[in-house]
Amino acid sequence: MLDKHFTTKEIKPAGWLRRQFEVQAASLSGSLDKVWPDVRDSRWVGGDREGWERVPYWLDGFIPLAWLLDDEDMKNRARAYIEAILAGQQPDGWICPCSYEERGGYDMWALYLICKVLTVYYDCTADERIPGVIFRALRNLSFHVKDYPIKSWAHARWFECLIPIYFTYDRYGEPWLLELARTLRSQGMNYTEVCETEGYRNISDHWTFEYHIVNQGMALKSGALASVADGKVDTTASERMLSLLMEYHGTAVGHFNGDECLAGFSPIRGTELCSVVEAMYSYEILHELTGDPIWADRCEKLAFNALPGTCSADMWTHQYDQMTNQIVCKVFDKTPFGTNGVEANIFGLEPNYGCCTANFNQGWPKFALSAYYRKDSGVAVGVIAPSVIETEIGGAKVKIDCATRYPFGDTLTYTVTADKPVNFPLALRIPSCAASTEIDGKAADTGYTVIEREWNGSTVITVKLRFENRFIARPTGMFSLERGPLVYTVDIGEEEKRLEYVRNNVERKYPYCDYEIYPTTDWQYAFAGEAEDFAFTENGIAKLPFDPLNPPTELSVEVVPINWGYAEGFDGVVARETPVSLEPTGEKKIIRFKPYGASRLHMTELPRV
Repeated sequence: MLDKHFTTKEIKPAGWLRRQFEVQAASLSGSLDKVWPDVRDSRWVGGDREGWERVPYWLDGFIPLAWLLDDEDMKNRARAYIEAILAGQQPDGWICPCSYEERGGYDMWALYLICKVLTVYYDCTADERIPGVIFRALRNLSFHVKDYPIKSWAHARWFECLIPIYFTYDRYGEPWLLELARTLRSQGMNYTEVCETEGYRNISDHWTFEYHIVNQGMALKSGALASVADGKVDTTASERMLSLLMEYHGTAVGHFNGDECLAGFSPIRGTELCSVVEAMYSYEILHELTGDPIWADRCEKLAFNALPGTCSADMWTHQYDQMTNQIVCKVFDKTPFGTNGVEANIFGLEPNYGCCTANFNQGWPKFALSAYYRKDSGVAVGVIAPSVIETEIGGAKVKIDCATRYPFGDTLTYTVTADKPVNFPLALRIPSCAASTEIDGKAADTGYTVIEREWNGSTVITVKLRFENRFIARPTGMFSLERGPLVYTVDIGEEEKRLEYVRNNVERKYPYCDYEIYPTTDWQYAFAGEAEDFAFTENGIAKLPFDPLNPPTELSVEVVPINWGYAEGFDGVVARETPVSLEPTGEKKIIRFKPYGASRLHMTELPRV
C-alpha cells in the first residue's frame, strides 16, 4: 500500500506535461466560469443556473490545475467559488444550493462531489476551515439519509462519498463517520451483484443506472474503498468488474464502450468522455490503496490514448462519445448510438449533455498528482510523465526531477538532489508495456525496482525502455497496433466545419463553438505487413502535444486498400464494423499511422491480409 501522493506544493508538471496543462488552462477548462452559464451563473455562487453537479465537477479539475501551474489568477477565481460555497453552508451543515423545502428531493450525489472537491482544495491550500466544513456537511448527511434514503445518482455513486468520509475520519476519528460509510453502502447500488447479471454482458438497449458507463468507471474502485472501512484493502470486486467490462465491452484503447450504457466491443459504438476520466481516477485510487503497478499501467493507457483522443488538441472542444473507428464526426440524421443523440460525437462546447464539459478537465491534473507517492519513508513513482517533486525526507530537502518524453520517447532520466546525506528508498516503476528495460545499464523487470541508498548532492539515474511494435487481436477478428503505451491509428486527413449558434441561451462562438470533422484522405485499409517491420519515427513534441498535424511520433505501416463499406443506414458517415471484403482494391503501400491521441478521426481496428 502506498501512502498519499505528494501535494500541489511539492509536485509540478514539467516538459510536455506542463505544456499540456498550459493548453488546458488557456482553453475550455480555464474559461468555463467566463463563458458557460451553468458554471458562470450557477446557483452554487448565487446565480439561477444549474445548482447540482456541474460547478463541483469543474472545480474538481480547475482547482488542482490552478495550483499545479501556480497561476494566481486561476487560484483567485477558484477561491471566489469556494468562498461562495462555504458562505452558503447552513447552521445545520447543509451545503448544497437549495431551499429547506427542496432538500427531500435533492439528489445527494452533488453533496458527495462538493465534499470531495473540498478535500482537493485542502490538499492545495491547507485551509484550516475545510475539515470542519466537510465534518458538518457529512454530519448533516448522516441524519438526512435516515429520513431520505439515497436515490438516483446518489444511490449509484454512494462510494464517492467514502473519499471525504475517510479524509474526515483521519482527522476527527468519530465512529459515526464509519457508520455513515456502512449506511451508504447498504443503501447504495451493489456492483458486486450488478456485474454478475446477464445484462452486464450484453449491449444495453435502454438507459439504466446499473449499466451506465460513467457509473461503471467510478464503481471500479467501490469495493476496494468500501473494504477500507473494515480495516483492509480488498480489490477482488474491482478486478472482477474490470475483467468483465474488458471481455464484453473492451476497446482497443484500454477502455470499455458505453454510449450511454454498456455497448459491447464494436469499434463503431462509442464511449462517453466522463467515463474515461472517472476510470483514470479509479485506477489512481486503486494504485494508491494497493501499490500494485498494474493500476498505473491501466491509467497511463487511458491518459495517453482515450483522453486526448476525445478532445481537440487545443482543448477548446471535446466529444461526448468517441468511436475507435470513427471516420466522420457530425450531427447525424439519426443516431448510431444506443442511448445518446445525433450530436454525441461532434467536437464542441457541450455535445449531447454538458456533464463532460465540466468533468473532463480533472483528467490531466489528477494524473499529474499520481506521479509520485510516499512509501516506506521514501518515494515511489506512480504514473510516468515529466515532473518534479520537492519535499523533505529525514530532515533533508530532496528534489526528484523526471526528465522524459515518455510516452513519446523511451528514456527516463531521474535526477535526485539532496541538500545533505539522507537514506531513503526510491521505487522506480517500469511500465508493463516495455519489452525490456535497463536501469543504469543493468537489466530490470517490469513493476517496481527499489533503489535504497544514501543520497547526497545530485545523482542521475537513467532508465532505458525498449518498445516493440505489436498487433493486438480484437474480438471483431481485427487487430489494433501498439508501440509501448501508445495505440496507433490511420492518419486520416481532417477537414472541419465550424458551427456557431445559440441554443437555450448558451452561445457557441469561436473558439468554444462546435465542429463537424470530415475525412480528406482514404481510410479503407488492411494491414499487409508484419508489425516488427514498421519503421518508427520520433518527431519533436509540438506546442500542442497531441497535435494531429504534428504528431509526436509515427509508424510507417504497410497496408493494402480494401472495400470496407458503410454501416447499414449510415452511408458515408459510419464505417461497417468489419469490412465488406478483404480483397485488395489496389497495390500495397506505406502510409503513416499516428498516435490515437493525436487524431480526431480514427481507424484503429483493421484486418490483416
